[in-house]
Amino acid sequence: MNDLFLKALKGDSVSRPPVWMMRQAGRYLPEFMAIRDKYDFFTRCQTPELASEITVQPIRRFGMDAAILFSDILVIPQAMNIEVQMKPDFGPFLPNPIRTTADVDKLEVPDVTIELDYVMKAIEMTLEKLDGEVPLIGFAGAPWTILCYCVQGQGSKSFDQAKAFCFTNPLAAHKLLQKITDTTIAYLKAKIKAGVHCIQLFDSWGGMLSPVDYAEFSLQYIQKIVHALQDEAPVIVFAKGCWFAFKELSQTGASALGVDWTCSAINARYLSGGQITLQGNLDPARLLSPPGMIRNMVHNMIREFGKDRYIVNLGHGILPTIPLENVSAFINAVKEYRE
Repeated sequence: MNDLFLKALKGDSVSRPPVWMMRQAGRYLPEFMAIRDKYDFFTRCQTPELASEITVQPIRRFGMDAAILFSDILVIPQAMNIEVQMKPDFGPFLPNPIRTTADVDKLEVPDVTIELDYVMKAIEMTLEKLDGEVPLIGFAGAPWTILCYCVQGQGSKSFDQAKAFCFTNPLAAHKLLQKITDTTIAYLKAKIKAGVHCIQLFDSWGGMLSPVDYAEFSLQYIQKIVHALQDEAPVIVFAKGCWFAFKELSQTGASALGVDWTCSAINARYLSGGQITLQGNLDPARLLSPPGMIRNMVHNMIREFGKDRYIVNLGHGILPTIPLENVSAFINAVKEYRE
């Protein structure tokens, strides 16, 4: 019923740009917290009834123009038989990280229809609940970002062990990246078959690499994924901190590029060649500003990007401390925008 988001991805002219927020299904919502208090993180991900309910909660409350399936990028290593824990107040923890060629050789590319069947069931349930109201986005982590967790074993400010693995054992690193890529392609194709309308690839740690290393260890694998999917569904690539690769990313066949808050609209348009839809780029912490200021910033942001070939979003995921009235101010500022 509301196809603004899909129109913007195609590059069609729209009356106003669509709006959604990364991590909108989650931790800032009281109704999400009620579920979180009863079930641990991966139980929420792996129980279709819970995942679908969490996905539609922000749509019910705020009426964004797209829903994004509640899940996690680390379901991919889990499907590849790598243990992943989510520790409260710590984040992801992988007790047996990949560190050697032998570790990589042991990994199988799984049958995602079996190992990740719970995700497909969550998609079906979510589509039922949305009842055609807005499109549904499916997502995955880019292979480099997944490798970072698989090798480092947890989050990091430098991912020094992940880099060391790539730089000292590039053959094993590329073998691992290819296995992650093959699993991700199969997973995302299954998501599209299950009914998602769009895919977003998150390269959260792409900005950790130099431009030369990014081309070797990330970009080529993103290219493979986009190439495999682009005829089946639009793909958004969000590579945080990777403004230096916007030209190359815009030539992958992706329908849109996500922009973080460190890159201005004018630079993002220039660096990406000016022909691709862009998404972003409000600093998530800016939602702590007063509602009136949020409204003005959103209107300025739309003017700077232009209303067409643009999707309003944050420059990264929403923070858990954002007041509900400020989220409402953000969404409503877009809905009321007119040139």
